[in-house]
Amino acid sequence: MNLETSLLKFGFNAFRPGQREAIETLLATGRLLLVAPTGGGKSLSYQLPASMFPGTTLVISPLISLMHDQVAALEARGVPATYLARTLDGDEMKRRLKRAIEGAYKLIYVAPERLTLGVFRNLIQQLDCPLVAVDEAHCISEWGHDFRPEYMQIGAVIKQLNGVRVLACTATATPVVRDEILERLGLPPDTPQQIRGFARPNLGLRVIETRSRRERNSHVDELLVDSLTAPGQGKGTAIIYAPTRRSTEEEANRLAEKGWETVGYHAGMDGGLREQVQSAFAAGKIEVIVATNAFGMGIDRADVRALIHLAPPGSVEAYYQEVGRAGRDGDPATCLLFLSPGDMALRRRLIESDSEGEALPEENVRHKWGLFLELMQWAEGGDCRHDAILRYFGDEDETLHGCKRCDVCLESAEPAFDPDETAVIARKALCGVARVHGRFGIQAAVKLLRGVEDERLKFAHLHQTPTFGTLNTYPEEWLTRLILRCVTAGWVDFQGGDRPVVAVTEVGRAVIFEKRPAQLRLPSFRRKVVQERTTGRRKPSYSPALPEKEFDRLANEIFESLRTFRIETARAESVPPYVIASDRTLRDIAILRPDSFDDLMLAHGIGQAKADKYGADMLKVVRTICEADDP
Repeated sequence: MNLETSLLKFGFNAFRPGQREAIETLLATGRLLLVAPTGGGKSLSYQLPASMFPGTTLVISPLISLMHDQVAALEARGVPATYLARTLDGDEMKRRLKRAIEGAYKLIYVAPERLTLGVFRNLIQQLDCPLVAVDEAHCISEWGHDFRPEYMQIGAVIKQLNGVRVLACTATATPVVRDEILERLGLPPDTPQQIRGFARPNLGLRVIETRSRRERNSHVDELLVDSLTAPGQGKGTAIIYAPTRRSTEEEANRLAEKGWETVGYHAGMDGGLREQVQSAFAAGKIEVIVATNAFGMGIDRADVRALIHLAPPGSVEAYYQEVGRAGRDGDPATCLLFLSPGDMALRRRLIESDSEGEALPEENVRHKWGLFLELMQWAEGGDCRHDAILRYFGDEDETLHGCKRCDVCLESAEPAFDPDETAVIARKALCGVARVHGRFGIQAAVKLLRGVEDERLKFAHLHQTPTFGTLNTYPEEWLTRLILRCVTAGWVDFQGGDRPVVAVTEVGRAVIFEKRPAQLRLPSFRRKVVQERTTGRRKPSYSPALPEKEFDRLANEIFESLRTFRIETARAESVPPYVIASDRTLRDIAILRPDSFDDLMLAHGIGQAKADKYGADMLKVVRTICEADDP
């Protein structure tokens, strides 16, 4: 049976972009990591081969509702399939296991938590399994945005099925997460990877800074009216993500009082009630759903016209997966992210303790904080929001060279600061933080720089230092945003729980003493506004620590070679790939093309310890590529 004949069996006349290539790669090599958006047809990439192979394909998925829907759709097309999940009673589970052993199914869907059960391990030994498909494969990454410990068992299952074909699917995965997926599944570094469909130019991505809840509520109300017209008009739906359960309930109540058909959704709700909410939302009975990040995986509502984050999520991955739930019908949708001055301190506090309030290991904190700062860098602008995200995920081929819809593209540029002037301002700001290091928070540093009388500064005799008033020509709000940019750049950090203080990092001290460049995009002097209905706007206000250079063919080749080095080193040391280096570090190295340890240490994330341990090998990778390119 050829692919076209099999495709007709599924009721389709033609493949979607990338589907044929994915299936042919899987058939030819026996392994594939497929990164494509939700709704992009990833499931066909394993369902169609499964229908062609002899035996029973195993599909591992965390979404029981999705399992049920896909099994029903497969059986309607004449493809025998089933699923195994905790929702089945004992007798039905035994019946399905018996039929599975008899070879009655072409596909069996299973939740990852069942992989540890002895009865399932026994089933695997008796199955003729030609293919293992891992859905939502990013959940296996300990360093990704949605890690699920149950996924760590999948590698052992694949190993038990010696020589089985493997397809790993996910909607969002950075290069470092893709490396960890391969590592955790036991797949070789040269496993083919197909990345497609990240570009979503129909989404109007916007970011706005607010100073009060009233201001934020006003923008939310305006966007809902702009997108949905009015309650009861049937113009689509909206999703609002809130940072806490309490804020979820408060916002849902506020919008319900304004007449919107609104419900809240969070992990503290009864499981049955959560299922009712999801079903009602999928059926179009809800206009606005206000939820924590517990809501969304497996939701495929096509007419989400507005998606709002009341506070920033934990990473670019989490953000883009969540906004990807808007505008799936291809029509325009608006995605609005709110920022406030307290976001960074709050996120740091949440990162430093788990859900039970226990302190996390320092390495975990450092990594999660780094992911959040990458989102903040993106939020601060400087480039088309879509293009910046595509580059973040390593999808250079789909860059739009300006989407013409995001707030950055629509904002006219302000005159840039002189680079020397910028360096002086940045170093003065860092000196202000250094004076209050470990004792006070951002506002004390701002008052010191502005030369404002303050009892804390007097008590600490800081009003007598040369730093007092050194940036007194700049407004308080602007200086606050400047210091937050120093946090984003990794020059300043927060310390201490509920009342965090600021401290200059090792890298920040190197900037102060001119051992590292003080390159930063200074904040705009204009307040950010979102003009709904026409051109939501925001000033581009960030550039990374390194100057912007083209990520050309040679840089990409160096980056990919460094990724191979990273995953091989991680496998040898039995650590996650991120421990070796982040994507940002590898990209910096690829742009810098260092030929010495001093040059290497200009890259983000390369300190003395990393340079001593991995520097020689990294320099060798760069040298090998550069010499091959230009002998």
